[in-house]
Amino acid sequence: MLFAMAAALQIGGSDPRIGSWTLVTAQSSLDPADKLSITSLPDGTKHVVMSGETHLDFTAKADGHETAVPGNPAFNQIVLHRIGKKQVEVTEKKDGAVVAMLHSKLSTDGNELAITTTSRGRTDQTTVWTRSGGVRAAKDPLAGEWTEDLSKSRLRQGLVLKIEPNAIDGVRFSGDYSYTARFDGKPYDLKNSSNDTVVLQQVDPHTVDAIYRRDNQVTQKDRWTVSADGQQMTLTTTGSLETGQHLTEKLVFKKQ
Repeated sequence: MLFAMAAALQIGGSDPRIGSWTLVTAQSSLDPADKLSITSLPDGTKHVVMSGETHLDFTAKADGHETAVPGNPAFNQIVLHRIGKKQVEVTEKKDGAVVAMLHSKLSTDGNELAITTTSRGRTDQTTVWTRSGGVRAAKDPLAGEWTEDLSKSRLRQGLVLKIEPNAIDGVRFSGDYSYTARFDGKPYDLKNSSNDTVVLQQVDPHTVDAIYRRDNQVTQKDRWTVSADGQQMTLTTTGSLETGQHLTEKLVFKKQ
């Protein structure tokens, strides 16, 4: 009985994730990877569809004019501007205010597309796509079907997490989103997240489970596992995007 009580106190008293962590890109993966389709229409417009972690579906001309992009929480307007034959600049806006700039550049052989995203307050992110099918048109070399090459790119590249103790049996989590929570089975509010709340449970001295809800529905389940030496942490997450698509992701972090 005394041993059981001691074990319970050990599990509930310390979050093994506490510390500062940096994403290890080479050991992280996303399933399914994002897919990108660019179709060149007869009137000169482009139909762009992206599915995966990010979902987009819009039709626009590369003429510098704004086009509405409904159903996206991050931005609702987009502007395309062609720079030469193999480069396109994309401006994302939210209610008229610029939130991000994307620069797309096609490789010399036409089989690789690099997209660099610049937004205020964040490190530039580059994703690399390889041509996987579709019509390869001479007038629009970007047209076709593309699959994200995770060996060369990673969304949230350079992601840093900071997890600090807070009062008794509580933590402050800071990353792409943030929260302050305790291991008491109660929901706590999230900041800068598409989800509303998180519930924490410490499974054992090396493992923490987090359950996220949006509109009182479970949308995501995370399992955080810290190595025995405390120097590596693996996040396995499963959930549903706002588009309804199911996502499985594995991220590996090393302690700073």
